[in-house]
Amino acid sequence: MIKRFLLLSCLLAASGIQAQNAVVQPSAPPEVCATCHGADGNNWDPDTNGKTAGGADSPKLAGQHSDYLYKQFTEFKNGARANNPVMTGMITLLPDEDMRAVAEYFAAQKLRPAFATNTDTIALGQKIWRAGIAAKGVPACAACHGPAGKGLPAQYPALAGQFPEYIEVQLKAFRDGTRANDPADMMRDIALRMTDPEIKAISDYAAGLR
Repeated sequence: MIKRFLLLSCLLAASGIQAQNAVVQPSAPPEVCATCHGADGNNWDPDTNGKTAGGADSPKLAGQHSDYLYKQFTEFKNGARANNPVMTGMITLLPDEDMRAVAEYFAAQKLRPAFATNTDTIALGQKIWRAGIAAKGVPACAACHGPAGKGLPAQYPALAGQFPEYIEVQLKAFRDGTRANDPADMMRDIALRMTDPEIKAISDYAAGLR
C-alpha cells in the first residue's frame, strides 16, 4: 500500500493532473517510466548520447499511437501480455486513468528515430515489408503497419524508427509463444513461418523507415 501511494503521488505530482478532469496529459512522465524509456519516450540519454538504463529492450514510446500504448498497458496489467515481468510489476500499480494519461503523454512526444544498421539485409527486409514471403504464406508487413511503418491504432503499432533489436526480440517472442497478446494469433502465426535471418532483416528495415 505504501509503495502504491508513493508511486501514484510521484505520477500525480509529475503530471499536474487536475481533480476536475478524468484524464489530463501529464507534463512529464512518472519517474518509473522515464528511467527506462526516457523523459520524452525516446529511450535516449542526452548526457551520454546513448540508450537509457532500459537499453534496447525498452522500446521508443514517443509518437506511438496512444490507443496502442493503452492497450499494451492494459494487457500487461491483466496478464494478457506476460513477456515482460518488469512492465507487469510497474503497471499493476497504476489505475486506468493514469495509464491513459501516460499513453497520451508519450504519443504526443516527437520520435527521435533509430536507424537501419545492416546494409546487407536491406533488400530482403524491403521485400518482406512490401510483399511478404509468398512461399511461406507470410503477408506483407505494410498491409497492417503501413508502407511507411506508421501503423494503425489500436491494434497495429508504428514500427518506423523503432530499435531494430526491440522489434527482433518481440517477433521472436511471438514465435516462441512467450508473447501472446496479438489479435487472432496473427503475429504468432506469421513469426512461426520466419527464420532468424528474415526476422533480423525485417527488424532492421523497419527501423530505417520514415
